[in-house]
Amino acid sequence: MNTAQRIAEHLLKVEAVSLRPDHPFTWASGILSPIYCDNRITLSYPSVRRDIANELAKTILEHYPDVEVIAGTATAGIPQACWVAEILNLPMVYIRTKAKDHGKENQIEGRITAGQKMVVIEDLISTGGSVLDACEAARREGADVLGVAAIFTYQLPKGIANFEAHGLKLVTLSDYTTLLQVAQDQGYIQKEHLDVLMEWKKDPQNWKR
Repeated sequence: MNTAQRIAEHLLKVEAVSLRPDHPFTWASGILSPIYCDNRITLSYPSVRRDIANELAKTILEHYPDVEVIAGTATAGIPQACWVAEILNLPMVYIRTKAKDHGKENQIEGRITAGQKMVVIEDLISTGGSVLDACEAARREGADVLGVAAIFTYQLPKGIANFEAHGLKLVTLSDYTTLLQVAQDQGYIQKEHLDVLMEWKKDPQNWKR
C-alpha cells in the first residue's frame, strides 16, 4: 500500500470522509455532493495525525526543498502546519481569511521576512479559492510562496484550473480517485456506485444523482 492509499484508508477508517452517492450532502455553496470530507476529525486520532504530519513533512522536503517557513491556513491548516514546522525545525506562521479589524490588523500571524520561501499547508482542496487567497496575502507581505501542500484533494477541474492560473504548485497526500478505489476495495462502497462518484468529479455544479 502506497502513501496515497494509506492516507485514504485513514480518512475512511476514522470517518473523516463520508460517501453517500444515494443521499448526497449539500455544501455551503449549494453544490450537491456524494462526498463530505472533514479532515479535522483526524486530530482526535494520534497515530493518524502523526502519520499525516510526517508524510506532509516528507512531501514538502521532496517537492519544495528550499522551504524556509511553513504557513497554515486558518483554521484547519494551523495544527498541520504546527506539527510539520516542528518536524522540519522551521518557522511557522498562519494566515487568516481576512485581516483583523482591530489591533495591528494582521492577516498573517507570526513573522516572515521579505523573500522568505514559504509553503502553505491546507487540509482539503476543492476549488482552491481560500488557500490561493492565503497565498496572495503572503505574497503581499513579501513571502516567496513556493506552493501548497494538502492532505486531500477532490481533483475538481475548477481547482486544477485555479492553481494553474495562479502559477502555483499543489501536492497532496491523497486524492479523490485513490480514495474511491480504496473505498471500493475495502467495502465502503459498492462497485455500481463508482461510476456515479466519478461522474460527480467531472462537473459538480451540474451533477444530478
